[in-house]
Amino acid sequence: MSTATQALPFWRKYLFATDHKVIGIQFLFTSLVMLLVGGLLAMLIRWQLGWPGQPLGFMEKIAPAGMPGGVMVPEFYNMLFTMHGSIMIFFAIIPLLVGVFGNYLIPLKIGAGDMAFPRLNMISFWLVPPAIAIVCTGFFLEGGAAASGWTAYAPLSTILGPGQVCWIVGVIVLGTSSIMGGLNYITTVINLRAPGLSFFRLPLSIWALFITAIITVMATPVLASALILLLCDSTLGTSFFLPAGLIIDGVAQAHSGGQVLLWQHLFWFYSHPAVYIMILPAMGIASEILPVFARKPLFGYHSMVYAIMGIAVLGFLVWAHHMFASGMNPTLGTSFMLSTMVIAVPSAIKTFNWLGTLWRGAIRLTTPMLHALAFVSMFVIGGLTGIFIAATPVDLYLHDTYFIVGHLHYVLFGGSLFGIFAGITFWFPKMFGRMLNETLGKLHFTLTFLGFNAVMFPMFILGIAGMPRRIYDYRQYTHLAHVGEMNQFMSVAAFLLGLAQLLFIANFFWSLFRGRKAGDNPWQATTLEWATSSPPPHGNFTTPPTVYRGPYEYSVPGRAQDWWPQNVPS
Repeated sequence: MSTATQALPFWRKYLFATDHKVIGIQFLFTSLVMLLVGGLLAMLIRWQLGWPGQPLGFMEKIAPAGMPGGVMVPEFYNMLFTMHGSIMIFFAIIPLLVGVFGNYLIPLKIGAGDMAFPRLNMISFWLVPPAIAIVCTGFFLEGGAAASGWTAYAPLSTILGPGQVCWIVGVIVLGTSSIMGGLNYITTVINLRAPGLSFFRLPLSIWALFITAIITVMATPVLASALILLLCDSTLGTSFFLPAGLIIDGVAQAHSGGQVLLWQHLFWFYSHPAVYIMILPAMGIASEILPVFARKPLFGYHSMVYAIMGIAVLGFLVWAHHMFASGMNPTLGTSFMLSTMVIAVPSAIKTFNWLGTLWRGAIRLTTPMLHALAFVSMFVIGGLTGIFIAATPVDLYLHDTYFIVGHLHYVLFGGSLFGIFAGITFWFPKMFGRMLNETLGKLHFTLTFLGFNAVMFPMFILGIAGMPRRIYDYRQYTHLAHVGEMNQFMSVAAFLLGLAQLLFIANFFWSLFRGRKAGDNPWQATTLEWATSSPPPHGNFTTPPTVYRGPYEYSVPGRAQDWWPQNVPS
């Protein structure tokens, strides 16, 4: 099989590949490019927020229609924050966590040779580039790209023209890819585990990806159906979400009377579970890295598994906490408030178990470990601020302010992206057979950690001060006259944060070709992917493995190093 694979032409072996490892790396490069694009859009947003109305010098000659003379107009700003959020969530974070680590790690960690459905796996990737192209095409159409926010609230999202229609179609295509991948992951984990690898011997990263796949398969069809209805409203004259008497450009529209809030219910029924699609894999990554570099088995393995299950179930019961300000019945609002507070319990279990893993450990502060520790600490901040806004009276004041923006970014940047950096730096030797440069890695981590907090933490202060999110120019609000210097500080920090990512790019590509060669198990880890070569051959294992104990089934009488082989330094 390996010889036949080597004889395949380049386009068949590396482009239209069915090998799960190649597909995972395809997701990696595609998603990193989109992460860069989304970050560049964020830089433009921060320029406008820091120095509203000021021309951006280098844009004066190459500026798009939305920036005549390098000065941003409000309509273009709306496109920027819409596309920034959409690209980061749909085309960067979800593909990085689910597409990259799900594809690359699941067969390796369960002792399988490949995914259950290799061709379906290939198709699931090759739906992503068309989805990206369709969504981004809106920038070149009359009226510009989508501008209704990444939440695409109706009725605004039904009347914005072809750019918004492209957004709808592109997200439908991406959702189809996600469903294909989710079905593949579920089938692979259930049917292709190595002999002896029972469910409660699976590493936490596989449990997290498995539960994430179940959430994806259950929630994504709801979003797809809502998007199809939205597409009909935008193009066919239907009125699923358009209210009767809607006025567009001064002309009253004849509609039968759709329900605007129906879109919000359908959207958030998907999008709140999607928060856990974007965080559960990162939790699994942290749960795997912390034991390796604390030289201890994971504390409370079974409770961690049950916590992941609890998060998945409760994630489907809290969607309307995004709608407290929509005029919800107070009794209904109370039920969603209580369920939102309850979902903090399994997250707290995971947090204390991570701390228990670190307790009395022989900790090694490698680059993956630093990112994993940052993930835990930043996720705690994001989670605690979520408990504030779970309370309906508090949310009614803070809703649609920068407090919400700060909370979102602490969960999805401070959480998900630090988890992604941890995973990439940890499994880079397995993927490419070379080690990343530790000095550059630690410098990138330090600048990213400091820059992130300098940008995002002031958002909580701005939110409490009443600064609305999505505003184009804070100077239009008299009560925000004092926030200019803070916005400028955040913008400078954002530019430095963006520049820090050049270190990661340089380290990644330099190490890809010139890095020190890695051994089969450079971290002395205990999961199955480290039992094969780096990078693994086609089929993953020369001899199918048999599992006699799980990665955490060790006695720990009190000293961290007792878990590890005698020849491994503590």
